[in-house]
Amino acid sequence: MARDLMEKAVYSAIAAILLPWAAHAQDIEALPGFYIGGGGGITTPVSSPNNASGIGWVGGVKAGYDFVGPRIDLDVGYGQTPLSVNIPGTAINGKGAQLTSLVNVSYDFAPTSRITPYIGAGAGIAFIDSNTSLGSTQFAWDALIGLRYNITNSFTVGLEGRYVGTTSPSITVANQTVSSQNQNFVTLLGFAYKFGQPQAVVAPPPQAAIPQAPSFMVFFDWDRSTLSAQAVNTIGQAASAYKVKGSARVTAVGHTDKSGPDSYNMALSLRRANAVKDVLVRDGVPASAITVIGKGETQPLVQTADGVREPQNRRVEIVVQ
Repeated sequence: MARDLMEKAVYSAIAAILLPWAAHAQDIEALPGFYIGGGGGITTPVSSPNNASGIGWVGGVKAGYDFVGPRIDLDVGYGQTPLSVNIPGTAINGKGAQLTSLVNVSYDFAPTSRITPYIGAGAGIAFIDSNTSLGSTQFAWDALIGLRYNITNSFTVGLEGRYVGTTSPSITVANQTVSSQNQNFVTLLGFAYKFGQPQAVVAPPPQAAIPQAPSFMVFFDWDRSTLSAQAVNTIGQAASAYKVKGSARVTAVGHTDKSGPDSYNMALSLRRANAVKDVLVRDGVPASAITVIGKGETQPLVQTADGVREPQNRRVEIVVQ
């Protein structure tokens, strides 16, 4: 009864884990390739000599090829299960050892999902006897159901339930030989590594947005430093931006076009910048918070030949930062 309850619990656990797999589709890349793996777990007899019972251990390795969906592999495993040989008048206890070599064909239902359920079956050969003598050669078969978690495109771990049977072996325990059916339920925890898979590309963390300092621009008539009504309105917007920040620096950079001498244009650019400063102060910006710079004709907004009158170059740029 305890054995039946354990088997049902294992199957129920695997079934419960299978349910969320559909929510994880298209989480990884998968290419066909060879893989290797291994694992271990516990085994309990379902039908064995003289109704033996108990929990044993099992471990194994495998190698195969994944077609992305179908898989085929060679699985070699070894395990030992407690035996109780109940011959009238005796109470002989020992271990049953089994070495299996099986070719399994499996199918992954969602090979590109982070969580992949699968089923499979296979056949091969088993060597069975008490302890380690392995003197009985039998035909072997298995059926399996499992759930694999794809840690990366190459490396996976998984939980598997497997039903393994053989033709009836003869097993010798303490000089007593018995023959019976041999079927076991195996629960395995394993891993696998598949070669030739694309490396996962880790996206760089998003860069924090760098706030841009508010900037404003006013323009002037040729050879003038007087401000138009539109320019005064723009300067008012710059003053409001300063007040919103609460504590900031304001820079007024004056420029000219290339229609006059360099020295004259340098002085004109400073007059224009100071004219902007005066309006900023009138609009509530402290004079101590304002820096005035003159660039003359050295940084035109529009490139022109020397002596050309270009309205876009006759300007003051106001930066609040």
